[in-house]
Amino acid sequence: MNLKKTKVFYEIINKFSEKQRIDNFLMKKFKKIPKSKLYNIIRKGRIRINKKRVKAKYKLNIGDIIRIPPLKIYNIKNKKIKINTIQKKILNNILYEDKIILILNKPSGLSVHGGSGIHCGIIESLRILRPLDKYLELIHRLDRFTSGILMIAKKKSSLIYFHKQFRKKNIEKKYISIVHGKCLFKNKVITASLSKKNILKKKKMVFIDKNGKKSQTILKTLKTNNLYSLISIKPKTGRTHQIRVHSSIIGHPILFDNRYGNNKLDKKFIYKKIKKNLFLHSKKISFIHPIYKKKMDIIAPLNKNFKKIIKLLF
Repeated sequence: MNLKKTKVFYEIINKFSEKQRIDNFLMKKFKKIPKSKLYNIIRKGRIRINKKRVKAKYKLNIGDIIRIPPLKIYNIKNKKIKINTIQKKILNNILYEDKIILILNKPSGLSVHGGSGIHCGIIESLRILRPLDKYLELIHRLDRFTSGILMIAKKKSSLIYFHKQFRKKNIEKKYISIVHGKCLFKNKVITASLSKKNILKKKKMVFIDKNGKKSQTILKTLKTNNLYSLISIKPKTGRTHQIRVHSSIIGHPILFDNRYGNNKLDKKFIYKKIKKNLFLHSKKISFIHPIYKKKMDIIAPLNKNFKKIIKLLF
């Protein structure tokens, strides 16, 4: 992998870039830099226009002078083995595709996008695999170690449509998870509000906060014993780390959740042949297709490791 570090330089906006948003301008100019990184430098004020900080939605004017700070650009072409590994996993896990959407069964351990030490995520890999697809954008996200349903828009119109459907709560998602403890609930509703904060080493954490964003999760026990439970989860809202935090606060943290889980309980797990991944899987998504106008139910099968632990424990 080659790393190229640019120097500070300036761009003067001409008529061909007028009225573009600054975020879109930067994404077109620096295609090899993850979007999350570009939004981060805008938010922190490292991008200056006419010596002033701006927001991502700022629209450029003729004569604007943009100061662009030093940037790290990774040449991912040299990561041939890594790209081929990701490519194989992606191609083997396509659940559904048509002219406007692509739905994957995301493997645990793959990041959905580059950034935070991950230089090539699923969306970047897809753009390499599909050079003829001019538009590929994540409709929603999954944590790196959460497996299952991941939707990608192939047209801007479909991205807008699904975002609108998510906001209206017209899309239903179901997860499956293994948690610590004996669960006996049928339909347990958790409504703790959540706030997101950055802590040491730029790690993103979510906390219970009565003034935070309203969140709701419904849990149902599928199988249980004295030590572990297999539960079905229906998130009514889509907050960052919502399921992981809500499971933890009721005393049933997800098995091998290294951020919100219980490390002492995880260490008591006796089965050595099981990979110690986060046992959270986005199993099903239901939505009305914008073109076909019919309800679609897409199901993501469990991976071998998840199936193996269910067989061992229950």
